[in-house]
Amino acid sequence: MSYLTYNADVESTNDKPLVWLRAVVKSPPFSENARLEAGFLLRKLQKGRMLEMPHSRPMPVIGERCHELRVIDVDKTWRIIYRIDSDAIVILDIYSKKTRTTPQLVIDRSRKRLREYDDA
Repeated sequence: MSYLTYNADVESTNDKPLVWLRAVVKSPPFSENARLEAGFLLRKLQKGRMLEMPHSRPMPVIGERCHELRVIDVDKTWRIIYRIDSDAIVILDIYSKKTRTTPQLVIDRSRKRLREYDDA
């Protein structure tokens, strides 16, 4: 599996890069405001800030240090599943959330990606 590390505009050597656990990263069809909000929140994570509700919540069902970032868009609510590592913010998945619960497919896919990443 190949990983994409995004480290553009890192202002400090202490900023963590974003590591995307997908062979190809396609930007979801975010509106401009949702794209700006997602970027703003991910930037905070890169700088070492911990996010809390309503922006983020822990996802221990996926793994330790895993969280779900909430991005509210015009007609959808997006979720970005991520893990905070000591050296990076690892992006596991992005999906449109339509129900109160996280789909089992997303949980299983995120766990699998983490296992493969940790084993590499």
